[in-house]
Amino acid sequence: MYTELKVYQIIIALLKKYNIRHCVLSAGSRNVPFVHSVEEDPFFHCYSVVDERSAGYFALGLAQQIQEPVVISCTASTASCNYWPPVAEAYYQGVPLVVLTSDRDPAMLGQWEDQMIDQVGMFDRHVKKSVNLPEIDNREDFIFCQRLVNEALLELNHHGTGPVHINVPMRYYNRSFNCKVLPEVTKIERLGVFDDDCLWRKKVEKLRQSQRILVTCGQSSFISDGFKEQLNLFFHKFNSSISIEYMTNMECDGNINTSVCLDNRYLADHQFAKLLPDIVISYGGNIMQGVKELLRHFAGKFEHWSIQENGYVVDMYKSLTTIFECPPTYFFQYCNAHVPADALNDLQYHNSLIQCSKQVVIPSFEYSNIYAIRKVIENIPSGSLLHLSINNSIRIANFFKLQSLVKVYANIGTYGIDGCLSSFLGQASANENLSFLIIGDLSLFYDMNALRLHHIGNNVRILMINNHGGGEFYYNKTWMNNDQHTTARHNTKAKGWVCENDFIYLTATDQASFDEAFKQFMVKESERPIFFEVFTEMKTDADAISDFYELSRPKDLKSELLRKGKEFAKTVIGQQKAQQIINILKK
Repeated sequence: MYTELKVYQIIIALLKKYNIRHCVLSAGSRNVPFVHSVEEDPFFHCYSVVDERSAGYFALGLAQQIQEPVVISCTASTASCNYWPPVAEAYYQGVPLVVLTSDRDPAMLGQWEDQMIDQVGMFDRHVKKSVNLPEIDNREDFIFCQRLVNEALLELNHHGTGPVHINVPMRYYNRSFNCKVLPEVTKIERLGVFDDDCLWRKKVEKLRQSQRILVTCGQSSFISDGFKEQLNLFFHKFNSSISIEYMTNMECDGNINTSVCLDNRYLADHQFAKLLPDIVISYGGNIMQGVKELLRHFAGKFEHWSIQENGYVVDMYKSLTTIFECPPTYFFQYCNAHVPADALNDLQYHNSLIQCSKQVVIPSFEYSNIYAIRKVIENIPSGSLLHLSINNSIRIANFFKLQSLVKVYANIGTYGIDGCLSSFLGQASANENLSFLIIGDLSLFYDMNALRLHHIGNNVRILMINNHGGGEFYYNKTWMNNDQHTTARHNTKAKGWVCENDFIYLTATDQASFDEAFKQFMVKESERPIFFEVFTEMKTDADAISDFYELSRPKDLKSELLRKGKEFAKTVIGQQKAQQIINILKK
């Protein structure tokens, strides 16, 4: 029988998955849930050593002799301190120890709680990995805890061996042992280029047997021809489809920009369930797509294979099963080389995603930020550079068709508004072709000093959407009444500073003035860089985004009639009045 504490159940279950059997146990109260659970399980070999300092050294010698990781477990406070000398010795000798320290309620730290010190990260640089586990109250906590324990255990033999530290806080002390079966947990594997070839071949065979493989491409600033060729070949050999967005800079066979058709605002969970992949393979940096949220809703229902050159644990879909510590080119090249020459994608899964994307009907838009961004995106010449400021610019740009061979950047490593303008100008300074930036007012004003740099070429084209604040926050209807502090509404214009820095300044306040200025904005040759300030309104822009997802979504007959009625009403009486009527009807 096992403890009822989920956190220890996860630890025990994963120790078994990693085949870590030997436990050196020191007497105490806080670690009783772990100690009694493992001593009752015949899988484990337990050793009793009361003094923690001696226990640590005993485990060190045991691990050296059996050439396997050994667990040491103690109660809270000074008991854990006594592990310091043997842990340091294990670190410098490269001996794999799992240092399991029991802890008390984190809320009571520094509140004169008996037998409590700060144990988080206490072994500092003398362990290869240190994790502090959460209290488990729900499924999200379970997944988080499972990931942290995996992270620690994976480091036992990653780029050399050594000790790892797992600290286990407990809000409530539970001495009941009524759990008969441990929970089902996922052991995360990590395969590197020098690992046993048979392990790699098993993965390739699993791919061959899979009917639905989704490759999600993350942000990449450089894609080699060799990598593109291997991903092309992979698509044709395996039952796969390639999910991209513009920041991936990937153009290959089988790619689909799923930014709309697999967005959680467009596709309901029950609809996505029919398209759920068996295996998701990810590479590159972050992604903006709503498919990330959709996949998280089905956590554990598919395998996630993450290609990470540094071997890091990146569980963005909460379903990570395997890390491939290698360059993406190596992974796809290996897979392609180890299937029969006549292997062929049956295209069933790819075609189902194509069909889903074809159902997206892009509506027409009256003057708004979407109208302006759409015009620019659909007219940027092939071979140009495009930088998208975060959130709205990225989201809207991916709605529409971009010419091939346009290099796309965005600062989505951190999703911060600071520095988008400066980053773009740095890119444009090293680029001879036309270079476009789509940016919002708050982002521009945050980084406005960059406009006076001495390295701004005549190839620069900046589209600034000035909707008088943080339009991103207007999508949440509860924030609309907090213009001052949340959306930071303002009436500032960029014109003075832009003209002071010798840009050609263009402006628009409606569709007619936009269309007229747009012609000059898109010219290939210019005597100076061009800045286009487009004035819209946050409320109108937020409504346009909502309309996009609502009007483009596949509908039943009744909803389709309503959609056509809305479009007709907007044509006859105008978008603003029609939206007012629609909002009244919704109430």
